[in-house]
Amino acid sequence: MQPLKPLGYALMRTLKDHLRPLIAFHLLYTLLASALLLPTLGWVSQTLLAALHRTVITTDALVALLFSPTGMLTLLVGLGFAFLLIYWQQAGMLMVAVSERNHHYRLALTALWRSTRRLPALAGLVILQVGAHLLLLAPFMLAIAGLYDGFLSGLEPYYLQRVRPPVLWYFLACALPLALGWMWLAAWLYLRWVLALPLVAIEGASPLAALGRSVTLTRGWRRSIAAAVLTLLVLIVALPVLITWLFDLVVTPLLWWLPEHTAVLIPAMLAYLTGYVLITLTITFLGIAANALLSACLYQQLAGRAPSSSTLPQATPSSGRLAWAVELFVLVFAALQAWWILNSFEIRDNVAVIAHRGSSMVAPENTLAAVRQALEDRADYVELDVRLSADDQVMLYHDRSLARLTGDERDLDELTREELAGFDVGSWFGDAFVGERIAGLDETLAEVRGKAGLMIDMKASRGDEPRLAEAVMDALEVESDIRYRCWATQESALTGMSECGFPNVFLEMRLATMTPSLIETIKARAPEIRVTLLAQLILPGTLDRTRFDALGLRHNRITRREIELAGLYGYEIHAWTVNDRARMSTLIDLGVDAIITDYPERLSELIEDRRALSDGGIILVKLRNWLRE
Repeated sequence: MQPLKPLGYALMRTLKDHLRPLIAFHLLYTLLASALLLPTLGWVSQTLLAALHRTVITTDALVALLFSPTGMLTLLVGLGFAFLLIYWQQAGMLMVAVSERNHHYRLALTALWRSTRRLPALAGLVILQVGAHLLLLAPFMLAIAGLYDGFLSGLEPYYLQRVRPPVLWYFLACALPLALGWMWLAAWLYLRWVLALPLVAIEGASPLAALGRSVTLTRGWRRSIAAAVLTLLVLIVALPVLITWLFDLVVTPLLWWLPEHTAVLIPAMLAYLTGYVLITLTITFLGIAANALLSACLYQQLAGRAPSSSTLPQATPSSGRLAWAVELFVLVFAALQAWWILNSFEIRDNVAVIAHRGSSMVAPENTLAAVRQALEDRADYVELDVRLSADDQVMLYHDRSLARLTGDERDLDELTREELAGFDVGSWFGDAFVGERIAGLDETLAEVRGKAGLMIDMKASRGDEPRLAEAVMDALEVESDIRYRCWATQESALTGMSECGFPNVFLEMRLATMTPSLIETIKARAPEIRVTLLAQLILPGTLDRTRFDALGLRHNRITRREIELAGLYGYEIHAWTVNDRARMSTLIDLGVDAIITDYPERLSELIEDRRALSDGGIILVKLRNWLRE
């Protein structure tokens, strides 16, 4: 048995010999996928999900859908198509890599055509390989689900995240070996089947025969193959990080030395963005190609196959001119992409400051002390969580149970307002807040009167959502009556606004919920009140975007596509919960309408700092934030 030749050298040699046809195939496949395959797949997926008539915006709803028969079938079909697209692309690159050099673009077209003809066999290989890994995963997932039920059932996810009780560590200690065990078995299976794709793509073997032959060919070499695969994986992950870091270290600082004149700044930024887009395209291509080339090199060495003789004509001067033309097209594409990015920047923008549970990093959350601090920190709105007590009073509190803040295991809705008043929810935060009590919504409305609005996040127990919403609106009506009576005694509008607040509370406050069906109930009673739908995620095709006034998303779920959809349907985007100044700035430039933060003062200062910048300075900030995305 001959030792494997150095795979790194073989991979680099193959890349050098077949660079242009590989680039050509990558471009052709990318154009085909972008223009036809991915939009079609996306449309089919959204249509199927819309047919389920289920709104999926929370993790719990997603899990429930995935474990339903329809959801499981949809997931398997979607996963199968995704891997089929990957196998199709890899098969075409393999065909290019094992062919002799010739007319670059004819070779690429031939590889695309031949890999397309192999689609039925590739689909069979996907079913066998991916299906086997999923079947292998199933018992491990069932075991982890059993551990979750045994250790963590009945505990709130937020309580687990913030308190991290010992039972959470017991669960992780038991679940981690299971996860590592599945990963080891999956890797073991992958290394035995690593040559199956080349055998199907290049030799036309049947999927089952390819899997069996791959096991035979890799016998005795799996440790070497594992080392090569792991090394390549590290390089693929590290290369983008390293190159981007070097680019940002060497090139980006030069922009800050440019004079703030449009005639200089705009061309310099255009050149910078063009270079950045080209680097991104190159890194993406290298990552995709490297995996295919490794498979090609392993196939040639272990299967004993030299590059195949090609009947295609050798490269001609015209093929060289075509290659230069296509490469020029890539440069023009990068420049146009850079121009589009630059023109998407808006010079001036603004964002509402929403204090999350009050200024909850300076005072205990959901207390009057946190509300007062938020007002001092210049928040536009104070976001607060409310629940119903046993006597149907609207109280400020986030969790279902009192355990996290007070140590009492009872649920809030088991106790009356009078009983809740006996709990201290401030001492856990610091000695300065000892004796801070659970406040009612009515007290809070009086506190912010004439100073700021509230975003009232309704945390109802299951089945109590309409009752809580009605109680909240009852409290708002009472507050409106108080304000109207206050205005009746005022002699000037200025004095009335400062002391009484805006008369119609429904126009000044916001309601927030994670229950889409509750919006109709709210709007039926108070059409003028603005409602924010809070979402942990959005499964495409499942959300009716015409029913709410704002969509509150976890900040790492906000994309330019979500901003575009908000503009199309006419609602706002609220980002939660953002405490990092750099991330705040990035979200402002992305186009969000409001940011929910534990540090409202930090966000207010950032807005003031941005307003003080010149146009050139704000453009540079926007460029930096675009790079962070």
